[in-house]
Amino acid sequence: MDRRRALTLGGLAVGGAAILPSAGAAGAGAARHSGHHGHGGTDPVRTVAAATVEPFGVALPVPPVLRPVYVGGDADLYQLPVRAGTTEILPGVATPVLGFDGRFVGPTIRARRGRAVALQVTNQLGHPTNVHLHGGFVPPAHDGHPMDVIAPGATRSYAYPNLQQAATLWYHDHAHHMEAEHIYRGLHGFYLISDDAEQALGLPSGQYDVPILLRDALIGADGSLVFDPADADNRPTVLANGKPQPYLRVAARRYRFRLLNGSLHRIFRLRLDRGQLIQIGTDGGLLPAPVAVSEVKLTPGERAEVVIDFAGQPVGTRVVLEDTSGPVVGFDVVGTATDDSRLPDRLIPLPALPTATVTRDLALSFDPAKVAFTINGQTYDATRVDARVVNGTTEIWRVTNLDTRFNIDHDFHLHMIQFRLLDRDGVPPAPGEAGWKDTVHVPPGSTVRVQATFSGFTGRYVYHCHFPEHSSFGMMAQLEVVNRTA
Repeated sequence: MDRRRALTLGGLAVGGAAILPSAGAAGAGAARHSGHHGHGGTDPVRTVAAATVEPFGVALPVPPVLRPVYVGGDADLYQLPVRAGTTEILPGVATPVLGFDGRFVGPTIRARRGRAVALQVTNQLGHPTNVHLHGGFVPPAHDGHPMDVIAPGATRSYAYPNLQQAATLWYHDHAHHMEAEHIYRGLHGFYLISDDAEQALGLPSGQYDVPILLRDALIGADGSLVFDPADADNRPTVLANGKPQPYLRVAARRYRFRLLNGSLHRIFRLRLDRGQLIQIGTDGGLLPAPVAVSEVKLTPGERAEVVIDFAGQPVGTRVVLEDTSGPVVGFDVVGTATDDSRLPDRLIPLPALPTATVTRDLALSFDPAKVAFTINGQTYDATRVDARVVNGTTEIWRVTNLDTRFNIDHDFHLHMIQFRLLDRDGVPPAPGEAGWKDTVHVPPGSTVRVQATFSGFTGRYVYHCHFPEHSSFGMMAQLEVVNRTA
């Protein structure tokens, strides 16, 4: 079987998820809900794609910042409904979406280290959903475990202690078997943590600190988002903050951009057509020092923070952030502005790694016999614990992608804690991957080693491939952090 056939079989599992050995009731629910949300574009065979849009025809929107409904002494309360909505992705065309507050890119939550966030989420959809704070250090009851969902019409509260350093996180749906379609239809948003050490650096801030969620879509001629896991490569419209290849008017000064790959399947390889990308951060926070890079590669779920200095560009210049597939965002230099920001030679130091006491091996692969994506030959089972880790200990996880036969990319996302990439196929990470990570690319035939210290909370979390169409249909496992016994 070739790669196309393998992915098609994987896609067939979407409509019949109950055939997976571990699906059970959750699989039956996925079979009922997948493609039946009433939002159009659910019959890919008869779908006519929308006409292509010329790049740089619409402005890049910046997601609004969510305001707390209550401010306490050391915590803030936010309310966020999950509901269907309609938005204009392509100019002049209405598209039904699912969104946090009905928005195709949910509102940004700006939190501060040491100040807790309570998030009340009301499910106004006709089927279960939930919220996972991707990259967040949170107790298991508030992690958005795939089996811990919010019933239609119900409200639940998530508590985020924000004990970690400043970082670009994001939140998205994680309801098992439904997360891929839910994210695709719009259930994603930024969660940005700041702290004193970051603010003391003087990096670009305020209107010059811009989060950009990148993803792709197949949009039907009627404006519908077409969700077809069997044809994941056919999502030709590249979106930045929900708009196709938009432009952003900038001043001739430094900007900080927080780049997030919110797609299901696409790998972005980003570069500038002129000027230079200076990477300052990874998934879990700032790097020890700025790094000049020719390209930033992001697999689904990964983030990178970059600084672009437009000071050397004449007014009237367009600087293009482009992917291998074409333009992504056009930055139009329209004027000058005072720039009191800095780009220090040193950012946030990385601590020395403690000694690891356990090494685990994980193999990611597609199993054509099971028509499923697997970890160590098994599909996800919520009743099974695949790894027990002692609270406070450090482990090395070796993750190998066995899918050379089908040439399928995977990545690896670990809930509960940030990790450090030790090496890829024995080669130490490049400076741009040397910081704190929670998601890492694992190409076909490659092995990555990551090291994490599991300390703080006990209970059950998951780890999985963050190509959501892979994790939805098996490529996920369960981790339990336990206290040491005498």
